[in-house]
Amino acid sequence: MTNTNATNLRKNLFTYLDSAIDYNDIINVSTKKGNAIIISETEYNSLLETLYLLSVPGMKERLKEGLNATVDDCEDFEW
Repeated sequence: MTNTNATNLRKNLFTYLDSAIDYNDIINVSTKKGNAIIISETEYNSLLETLYLLSVPGMKERLKEGLNATVDDCEDFEW
């Protein structure tokens, strides 16, 4: 995570945006009113997908099972 203030963000906006897009860096911008976060669209979509998956009843447990599964536990599937 990169921390900066609004003045520095204005001076280096494109550098910060490139960092967020190219490296999935999270930019924390501090202002007098509070902080704001800049993230890439890819990172944002990933967060939304994670929130959606975890909102499905029982999905969290199924995902944990999948992470702990071995290759032998898997089935061959043909499309």
